[in-house]
Amino acid sequence: KPRAVLHRPTPTEYSDNRYHRHYIELVPGDDLLAALAAQQPQTLSLMNGFTEEQSLLRYAANKWSIKEVWGHLIDTERIMAYRAMSLARGEKRPLTGFDENAYAAAGRFDQRPLDSLRQEYASVRDSTRVLFASFDDQMLGQSGVANHKTISVRAIAWIVAGHELHHWQVVRERYLPQLVQ
Repeated sequence: KPRAVLHRPTPTEYSDNRYHRHYIELVPGDDLLAALAAQQPQTLSLMNGFTEEQSLLRYAANKWSIKEVWGHLIDTERIMAYRAMSLARGEKRPLTGFDENAYAAAGRFDQRPLDSLRQEYASVRDSTRVLFASFDDQMLGQSGVANHKTISVRAIAWIVAGHELHHWQVVRERYLPQLVQ
């Protein structure tokens, strides 16, 4: 039976990594599955507020466009879900990191219609939620090394939600002010 609640990880479940801690702390409440479910319509609503032209905005030279931010979120969620699944299944080998800037460039997100990115995001998020709900307590407590850091499956799940919240905070603070000028 899929789990109903996925509680917050303890600090012992992830390395003392400021990014991990920051992302986990951004997520409100103590139920990740509820947070992921609530995020999806909020994120889609935020993205629905951009036109195709606006979604190409970069707040500074050499920064990602809004479409690239969204593509980064999709890519990262897929990678984090893979890491969580791998560790939940008992993977003992260290899992590699990835170069987010190279992925964003290779993703060619600016060439895709916004609706394509919306659909992909929704599909990935639905898949992520089902995966995380399928983990029992033993699986959630499994830990291993991902990107040179020791981390539990539960912590990875919370990082997915916090990572998205972090990037939408950046969009609101750095991109939206330029659109209202």
